[in-house]
Amino acid sequence: MTYRWIERSVKDPSAVRRIQTELNRLDESLARSLILRGIDSFEKARYFFRPSIDYQHDPFMMADMDVAAERVVKAIRSRESVLVYGDYDVDGTTSAALVTSFLRSNGVPAEFFVPHRIEHGYGLSRAGIDLAKARDTSLMIVLDCGVTAVAEVDYAKSLGIDVIICDHHTVKDDIPAAVAVLDPKRPDCSYPFDELSGCGIGYKLVCATLDRLGRSTDEAADLLDLVALSIASDIVPLHGENRILMQEGLSRLQSTPRLGIRALAKAAGTDLADCTTRGIVFSLGPRINAAGRLGDAARAVELLLAADDRSAELLASELEETNSRRRMIDRETAEAAVQMVEELYADDLGAGLVLHNSEWHPGVVGIVASRIVERFARPAILLTTVNGVAKGSGRSVPGINIFDAISQCADLLEDFGGHDFAAGLSIRPDRIPALTDRFRKAAEEQATADTFVPAIDYDSRLSLGAIDSRFWAVLRQFAPHGPTNERPVYRADNLRVLGRPRTVGHDGGHIKLVVRQPDGRPMEVIGFGLGDRLAMLEGSRRDGQPLEMLFSIDEHVWKGRKALQLQAKDIRTVEATQAAPSAN
Repeated sequence: MTYRWIERSVKDPSAVRRIQTELNRLDESLARSLILRGIDSFEKARYFFRPSIDYQHDPFMMADMDVAAERVVKAIRSRESVLVYGDYDVDGTTSAALVTSFLRSNGVPAEFFVPHRIEHGYGLSRAGIDLAKARDTSLMIVLDCGVTAVAEVDYAKSLGIDVIICDHHTVKDDIPAAVAVLDPKRPDCSYPFDELSGCGIGYKLVCATLDRLGRSTDEAADLLDLVALSIASDIVPLHGENRILMQEGLSRLQSTPRLGIRALAKAAGTDLADCTTRGIVFSLGPRINAAGRLGDAARAVELLLAADDRSAELLASELEETNSRRRMIDRETAEAAVQMVEELYADDLGAGLVLHNSEWHPGVVGIVASRIVERFARPAILLTTVNGVAKGSGRSVPGINIFDAISQCADLLEDFGGHDFAAGLSIRPDRIPALTDRFRKAAEEQATADTFVPAIDYDSRLSLGAIDSRFWAVLRQFAPHGPTNERPVYRADNLRVLGRPRTVGHDGGHIKLVVRQPDGRPMEVIGFGLGDRLAMLEGSRRDGQPLEMLFSIDEHVWKGRKALQLQAKDIRTVEATQAAPSAN
């Protein structure tokens, strides 16, 4: 795939020079990366480089938090029967584990319930409420869902069950008449950070409850490993309070992980001592998600609550096997979806893709929708059929808000929800053709001339000679990384290939090579997903054609030895640059 390379613009170039001076002659490229992340003063840099739990916001700034905390305090003091209602993804299962763990540690006979993807569908359901009633529940704490469940909350109230909702999804016109609805996205909520994960909001409820009990919120620190799993896996923005919670949670994962996470990491071959956001996204998160994608997500909650090594190891092994099956189904579904796109949209990809296959597994359509977006650079909705209703997920590209686009099709849908880049929906199969036309038109209205030409943004040009120990000592403190705080990407020009480049990985999908600028030192490069560039790189080496590259910098660990490594995002020859007029 050919990408546009776009240098991110700095509105005030003098800010770069100013932060260089304030931070003791900081390298210009690093200073520019800070400015691009909104770090334009010494005080902001201190906050950025030293994220502390002391900087988190007062939970009582959130609408309804005082009522919610008092209701949980009442449940604790009365030893009420409480049902913790989660969701079947990582955010939902970690949320359920976090609140259940807290309540049980405070003497509450709390149980949890996670809906089955196929049997119950997404969100708060009457079946879950009926289960709560059968267990003589007086309070339900609903996490990572519920903010649109107006009828379901009314039903719970009719059965004498109080409901507290902890959600982070977009609020619709009507808010459920629950005891408390905690969602920073509520129009009437003045909480200063509205991008918490569902688990993050559960954590804030725990902190508020501890405060009302007259105890220190420091007691909640043991739960931050679960919050870190949710933040990374739910792909929420990683700035502000999320970055603080992520940093503290990673420290817990690295030093004192709970038994279930330790067993899961062992089964996955992941070293928690060096755990990063990336390690969660590509290793731990998919295994937790697999439980709900292909079966019962309650297994993931049980793992996270495991109190002994034996049960933790058994559950971790089960999730490892489930994830292996998920990968196989994912691969087969992706191949079928690509073929469908090429057949249905061969003449015109348009501004959006809608694919339906009644045989697809509902647990992987979200993952595969992301694959289709990556492959065709278009927002995509993938649907399967469950009990006569087409259900699925949508994913999008920068510049197109898929929630808004789907909202314009609301009259066709049975239900929907989500946010800018991801959404879920259900629809009668006979209405899918109408959805296809309407969704594509809605996406087209948001699109610009460049929307469907994939681009890679980079922070600045960088000489490889500038990458020394001091440069890395500063750059490594940009972590933890994620949306809104991605790894800085730099551009290097006039590169020569040393030695023979080679493909790596079980399918040869990655590339390894060594490059050097004139009079510079050699540096090793890994290019994930760039295995198809082998012929171009060999030709560059043979003909002496210089290369240019977009890359990030990381520390590679092999057999206990650490070395800096460049992670290529894209590589091209100067000749290719001249042939691509839209490239920078």
